[in-house]
Amino acid sequence: MWQHLKLFMLSRIADSLFWITRYVERADGILRMLKVNYASSLDKSSDSEFTWKPVLKIFTALDDTSIAKMEHDSIAVLHYMVDDKANSNSVINMITRSRENARGVQDHITLEVWECLNDFYHDVRDIKVSKAIDNDEAISMLSGLIKNCLSFYGTADITMSRGQGWLFMNIGKFIERAIQTVDILDVKFSDVKYDMNANSDTPYWKYLLMSVSGYELYLKTYRTGVQGHNVVDQMVLNIDYPRSVLYSLIQISRNFKKLRSDRNIESYEKIDFLIGRLKSNVQYSNIEMIEKIGLHNYLNEVRKELYTIGNSLNTYYFAHH
Repeated sequence: MWQHLKLFMLSRIADSLFWITRYVERADGILRMLKVNYASSLDKSSDSEFTWKPVLKIFTALDDTSIAKMEHDSIAVLHYMVDDKANSNSVINMITRSRENARGVQDHITLEVWECLNDFYHDVRDIKVSKAIDNDEAISMLSGLIKNCLSFYGTADITMSRGQGWLFMNIGKFIERAIQTVDILDVKFSDVKYDMNANSDTPYWKYLLMSVSGYELYLKTYRTGVQGHNVVDQMVLNIDYPRSVLYSLIQISRNFKKLRSDRNIESYEKIDFLIGRLKSNVQYSNIEMIEKIGLHNYLNEVRKELYTIGNSLNTYYFAHH
């Protein structure tokens, strides 16, 4: 009985560590997307009318009617996505949940990591956040919150011991990152009917790449201008791009393999197979193959497999039976 309880307690710790980083990664993705899109909304040189619809589709569960009500209202969107406690996917709720998970496992994270999360929590709850949105100071406010994310990751990287807790934190981060990249591509390419050769205006692709910190690498890697099929290549298949689907899967696989143990060999092998299969499928894809399958179908399949991996971790490692 005691041994069973002990294993269950460990599974709860693993679960909390996994979700600490998933929530921070989601907050980071939202903040980067908001910052670049807010800057884009102020860009009068673009011919097309700006809309927040893609961002709301990626990061919320709102229906089309609700999205239509606020898609042209930057202040309403920023409040909803950053400091609205009624929105379960707002940054304030992401960081609150991350901090709650961290508080329950303080013995398994460093004091510095806890202090980073605690500071982030207090910063995002500060009345200055709301005032910045209302006073057209959103860029500097969003930049400040993004620095909280960077501080958290940097602090974790240089203070956390490389035990099982660290591995679960990394797996959570990279599962979340891969799902985000898939969702972003799916929504942004739906506007051009998933045609990877469609000529969308250059600012469209530029802002997409900037929102995932990929524009500089793109310019260094692809010499033919900003084109849809190259955007897909970088965000799905580029092994040097830290937000690509393939890079994330390699990191998930690398971290998970270190969890191998004789005590959980059956569970380990089931999940290792799922991770290995998806990593191989993506690794041996190319743009022609993705085009043949259809970009939307391809992304859907990858997303489904990522959720299967996450659900299997819940079942076999986090005691979510």
